[in-house]
Amino acid sequence: MGLQEDFEDHAEKAKTLPENTSNESKLILYGLYKQATVGDVNTSRPGIFNQRDRAKWDAWKAVEGKSKEEAMSDYITKVKQLQEEAAAAAGAS
Repeated sequence: MGLQEDFEDHAEKAKTLPENTSNESKLILYGLYKQATVGDVNTSRPGIFNQRDRAKWDAWKAVEGKSKEEAMSDYITKVKQLQEEAAAAAGAS
């Protein structure tokens, strides 16, 4: 499986992560996804009254400069990590 296919597969898997996945983790995934699919930030930072979109923009800006391939690889690694954490948490309950 090529990197693009693996990335798309993990993007689907990310949709099935548990509800209790931290916002921080979701923002990391968002930033890496945008970097992998769009590239560097191409919009201006949302205003102070739009905290949700501002946090998403900041997460994307934080990975600026990563190559598409690097962002895809990091995204796949993060999804795998979150899946393992969710599985471990489910097994512990």
